[in-house]
Amino acid sequence: MNPASWWGQRVSDWLPKGKAAGVSPADKPEGKQEAVPAPHKPAATRQLEALDAAVVRKMLKPLQAVADSTVSEVEGGRRARAFAQWYASANTQERRQACILMSERFAPDPQRIRQAREAYEAAVGTPEEGVAEIRLRKALYSDRTRLLQRFAVFPQGMRFLVDLRTELLPQLKNDKRLLALEAELEGLFSTWFDVAFLELRRISWDSPASLVEKLIQYEAVHDIKSWADVKNRLDSDRRCYGFFHARLPDEPLIFVEVAFTREIASNIVPLLDETAEAVDLSKATTAIFYSISNTQTGLKGISFGDSLIKRVVDTLKADFPQLKTFATLSPIPGFRAWYRKNAARLLEELPDKHRRTLGRYIGFEPVTVEHIQTWLDQGPHPDAKCPGARWMLHCASRYLGHELEQGRPMDPVARFHLGNGARVEHIHWLADPSAKGMQQSWGLMVNYLYDLKKLDRHRKMLREGKIPVSGEVSDLSL
Repeated sequence: MNPASWWGQRVSDWLPKGKAAGVSPADKPEGKQEAVPAPHKPAATRQLEALDAAVVRKMLKPLQAVADSTVSEVEGGRRARAFAQWYASANTQERRQACILMSERFAPDPQRIRQAREAYEAAVGTPEEGVAEIRLRKALYSDRTRLLQRFAVFPQGMRFLVDLRTELLPQLKNDKRLLALEAELEGLFSTWFDVAFLELRRISWDSPASLVEKLIQYEAVHDIKSWADVKNRLDSDRRCYGFFHARLPDEPLIFVEVAFTREIASNIVPLLDETAEAVDLSKATTAIFYSISNTQTGLKGISFGDSLIKRVVDTLKADFPQLKTFATLSPIPGFRAWYRKNAARLLEELPDKHRRTLGRYIGFEPVTVEHIQTWLDQGPHPDAKCPGARWMLHCASRYLGHELEQGRPMDPVARFHLGNGARVEHIHWLADPSAKGMQQSWGLMVNYLYDLKKLDRHRKMLREGKIPVSGEVSDLSL
């Protein structure tokens, strides 16, 4: 792709589109639309006019004052704080209308963008290309960008913006007018929350109680049931690390819980056992990442995981040089839903010999998906080598090792770890017998192995549409 084409794609969403080009949902008119709106005039004028006029007058002036380019950043931040205080007490409708105003009344000037893009395309390959690119970048900078940056100035401003995006995300499907505001927030967050600005901190039992309570609140993989439970996870023979940002100093953005073992863990129960003896860290050879939780919905799409794992591995290797293996013990949250859609197809593909063996074990020949479901509902079935368990492990290996959606692993947890360069190493039967584990995947769990010498190779395989799996997992696919 040449530079002109790249920049053309970058700015296309900012420009109004005619009918032939396809009208975006946010700009779709009920009647005829002008080809080129006047500078600074929103494309969705009718939608704006539908807003309550009194509310618009009430909100628009303070927002314009925040974005005023003639005042200092400090003064802009003071005005932003005043608006944020009003927003905190506003009702749902007022908040929504305020967000629509931020999205549409502070958009970049489409005419200016068009002119800058045309000038840039004409300048490509000439000595004026650099100057034209700078002008195009300036044209893309909007009053909305300045507005949001002003909110980040005052001490609680970053918290306000993260919470604002949390509110926006569920509304996008039904109100496309908010898309531009949400996209701008995501773009700013991707810079503000870059790994270079994050601090890795250990969270321990000696950490402030308020921070430990956050851990309990945000744990998303294995629910923390009591203070004894959280103490066990933060004890001296465990580790817990989180990424923190200076503007959200008491909020872990993502955290990982680590257990130490002599081999790759195959069951979550011993790792969560509050009565288990402490591990002799001098003899541990394996670090198990058994829970990784993102905490801020408003930072959805901002990736911390890759950097977190790398930083934690480096820290652990420095503290415990004898550690040789780094792996997860992870849930398979998407498996049950996928299985219900695909089990019949997989059963048909099963060789006759294996299908007959499965049927004799289940007690029905010819065996059907419904028969297998009846057997599963009678569980739990602890024998991992029985034909029923082997069938489910086979299905899980197909799901984790072969199924892609738009070139990416279907399971969200697999997408995270495989995207980091890990490999599907082992799949374990009845590894999580909790109600949540049974509901997600009939208790199946998976180890993703972080082989530090092969991370780049595994990423390359994934980009080529091949999921990296161990020989053991490959054999489960029959």
